[in-house]
Amino acid sequence: MNEQLLYHIAITSIPNIGDITAKNLIAYCGSTEQVFKEKKSVLEKIPGIGAINAQKIIIHRTEALVAAEEEIEFITKNKIVPLFYLNDNYPKRLLHCEDGPVLLYSKGNIDYNNQKVISIVGTRKATDYGKDFCNKIVEELVPHKPLLVSGLAYGIDIYSHKAALKNEIPTVGVLAHGLDRIYPSQHRGIAKEMLQNGGLLSDYKSGTNPDRENFPKRNRIVAGMADLTIVIESSKKGGSLITAYIANNYNRDVFALPGRLNDSQSEGCNNLIKNHKAALIQSVKDIEYVMGWETKKKTKQTQTQLFIELTSEQKILTTILAKQDKIGIDELSLQAKIPMSKTASMLLNLEFDGVVKSLPGKLYRLV
Repeated sequence: MNEQLLYHIAITSIPNIGDITAKNLIAYCGSTEQVFKEKKSVLEKIPGIGAINAQKIIIHRTEALVAAEEEIEFITKNKIVPLFYLNDNYPKRLLHCEDGPVLLYSKGNIDYNNQKVISIVGTRKATDYGKDFCNKIVEELVPHKPLLVSGLAYGIDIYSHKAALKNEIPTVGVLAHGLDRIYPSQHRGIAKEMLQNGGLLSDYKSGTNPDRENFPKRNRIVAGMADLTIVIESSKKGGSLITAYIANNYNRDVFALPGRLNDSQSEGCNNLIKNHKAALIQSVKDIEYVMGWETKKKTKQTQTQLFIELTSEQKILTTILAKQDKIGIDELSLQAKIPMSKTASMLLNLEFDGVVKSLPGKLYRLV
């Protein structure tokens, strides 16, 4: 038995110890194993833990280890891969989310760290308008070779998975229950197909039912593991709006399909656009523009602009920018070792010179 995995699973079984608290414990103790071996007097001194949580860890750690042993038997038998947040196979984009899962369970053939990852969500009561656009946008995304993420639910979710399979785009369904079942059961056939080019993902252990409260929690994974989220049809209080708001909080781009003002299934999307919580999307060109994914070659004018004389510090910024599609100003400042205020000023000047382009969410890329 993988002893480290035993502790990785067990820490997720302790009552009221969520992902943020668990990461805090692991950071202070040095490993998940040490969390289970530490004295109560030491645990309660860890910031954010206190006497009550320390007591819960002491009381429940034995039964948590027993439950973890059972889970290891299940995942071994069913060829499920555990993804611990400190391991290389973990979806890297989730590392930037404070409440990202400590542990995920994966089944299938998936590269979670694909260069481009897109989530598509929407109403369970999709109209022909929404279905047609879903098929259209997925087909247009083929040249970008993305990983497509959704929730395997009725409506837009399942249509996006089907469109991905049709266009040979890898697709993953994020579930709100354990991988010992498929909900809804009518999607079992599609889920099986997805295992060949994509798969299934969950942070819930086997035996977990698809309870209502699990779905909003599941949505943080859908939003957090993607570069952008597309909302295709939503009522005023549709569940997909939760995913959109989470994506906004994660500083990720959100796109929404507009609809008629009197159409109840478009009310949520129209409000996202109206309140500047999402960019309007009509085709893949909107994504390419905002995300800097244009496939066309640079014009001669743009090429010439790159030859302007740069200062030594500007060269540092452009060198970092050249290595990735886009980067946040915080990360750029950190990598360049240049103060934030100065980095912002330099980026503004580079933007005026046509060298750098600003994107939503305080992101930047080279022109």
